Amino acid sequence: MTKNRFITGYSGLRALAVIGVILYHFDPNTFVGGYLGVPIFFVLSGYLVTCQILKSYEEKGFYDSKKFYLSRLKKIYPPLIAVLWFSAAYIILFQRNLLAKLSQIVVANLLNVYNFWQILNGQSYFERFAVNESPFVHLWTMSINGQFYLLWPVVIFLLVKYGKKRKYIFSIICTLSILSACEMALMYKSGVDINRIYYGTDTRFFALGLGAALAVIWPLNKLKSNIKTSDTITLDLIGLTSLIGILILFFNPAMNPESAFPYYGGMLLFTIFVTLLVGVTAHPGCHWDSWLTNPIFNWLGSRSYEIYLYQFPVMIFFEDKVSNMADHVQLYHLLELILILIFSELSYRLVEKPLGKISWLKLKQFWRQVFAKNTRNYLLRAQVILAGLIFLIGSIAIIISPTVKAQNFNQTQLARRIRANCKEQEKNNKALITKRQNISPKEQKKAKLLKEAESAAKKHPVNKSFVKYGVSQTELQLARRVELTAIGDSVMAGSSDDLNRLMPKAVIDAAISRQLSVSFSLLKYYRSKNALGKNILIGLGTNGPFKMADLNELMKQIGKKKQVFWINTYVPNKPWQNEVNRLLNEAAKKYPNFTVIDWYSNASQHPNWFYEDKTHPTPLGSKHYSALIVKQIVEKAKY
Repeated sequence: MTKNRFITGYSGLRALAVIGVILYHFDPNTFVGGYLGVPIFFVLSGYLVTCQILKSYEEKGFYDSKKFYLSRLKKIYPPLIAVLWFSAAYIILFQRNLLAKLSQIVVANLLNVYNFWQILNGQSYFERFAVNESPFVHLWTMSINGQFYLLWPVVIFLLVKYGKKRKYIFSIICTLSILSACEMALMYKSGVDINRIYYGTDTRFFALGLGAALAVIWPLNKLKSNIKTSDTITLDLIGLTSLIGILILFFNPAMNPESAFPYYGGMLLFTIFVTLLVGVTAHPGCHWDSWLTNPIFNWLGSRSYEIYLYQFPVMIFFEDKVSNMADHVQLYHLLELILILIFSELSYRLVEKPLGKISWLKLKQFWRQVFAKNTRNYLLRAQVILAGLIFLIGSIAIIISPTVKAQNFNQTQLARRIRANCKEQEKNNKALITKRQNISPKEQKKAKLLKEAESAAKKHPVNKSFVKYGVSQTELQLARRVELTAIGDSVMAGSSDDLNRLMPKAVIDAAISRQLSVSFSLLKYYRSKNALGKNILIGLGTNGPFKMADLNELMKQIGKKKQVFWINTYVPNKPWQNEVNRLLNEAAKKYPNFTVIDWYSNASQHPNWFYEDKTHPTPLGSKHYSALIVKQIVEKAKY
């Protein structure tokens, strides 16, 4: 009876975790902390496994590790192998650009070291944008769990033997957990590669450790249902406080994994809230178990492993085959969700349930049934044939994978150009900042400048090659007089050489992976250097969405006296494109000093302007991109 209650309650927590993960991928703007579903799984693993082991030591004086390992193998490996081979078969048939390194990925997952493989082989920014994102990137959590299952029985054996008392075991596990969280913070501060911090078993142990520590002082087998009413109320309030804390952090922009707070204690704080909620849910004397128990949560919780496994393969494969993801976001996400749930249900029924209880005797009986001459179970035979085909095709993909040469996306024309442009930016910006520090800019009348520009256009034409891209000589002359500070992402970085050529007085700071959050510190830096121009150009939105509140805060920081130009976004394969552009149009109506440069309308009519990622302009596209920006800026700029 008690065991079943715990199963239902934790199905509720697993359901919350998997809902959070899926919603995050469907709307990363709102669900900024969706990756935080992972600590819920880790805390539950640490708690339930440690409870089981300690109970066995108390009741029997030993723990049957062989039985534990066998049960974990039956539970984890069949669905994992199924998703790996199914994905491999799909890749060789329909998406061969993902074939390189496939064998390494499969072996690393089977050996439970995929998180380390990702640390050493993390995808580059250019690889992800070239419609080459891995459908296996999320499986690092399975490897950390696998390592925990392998080593934790040994760790508990040593702790029981030498620590003896629960209070000592609790202290040791808590100390290890705190050290893990501190290591995460120290490594982030020292500038270690974020992949190393995010995927490291040592830096992620604290979630497993806190769950295990809870098991030491709050064991399932010692919790009594007959407690005081006041204690029930206290436990319920602790659960409510924990859930509120979880939700606040889940929705809080500060928990964006690209910001510092998650690594400086944010993830630890979230995990503490989760641990408290797990403890309260475990107690039969309070109501959280029943509150988290309902048919929907039970269904999602029981299939949470499969849902987690299939989410990325379905999304990556689906989005590769559809065009203009941004124009049909809700419909496509609904279809993705339906497919994820269908594959999860099939895997649960056809793989996890039957193979989770497999034995040699059952296996023999199964094959006898399949090959029996008089059998009329044609559906069973069809299932076996289909599974065999998937396994065969997937195996062929895995075997031939080492012969496929992986493209080095960091050495593409785009990547090399951006690197060269960034170096040139740094050199130019130093000179311009020094110059601006020594000269106080004076406002000039546009009418006078226009006359000078018209005269210079006749006598000394400049950048004549850009006239064919729709920029007049007069506009080209005016562009050379514009004082501007530009902050952008990789799209702007790929064109910064053209922009600098056209606007030599512009400080341009553009780099890959940029999101809106970095602009606040950059603007503050350039203001401190007296290098913030009268005109601000922003090109952000390619790498992710933002909220109107963030845009409002940015405009408040810039102030009303400066003219702001914002290049809207053309990234058709990402769901946030239209939302970003909608917010920019709203801002243009709200702020008199805010102008949207409509790159989207021009870009969407000319697919030949872009590399295969459909986002970054080629050298030809860069000319059109830069010409459009200059035309808009010279018309409304402050001089």
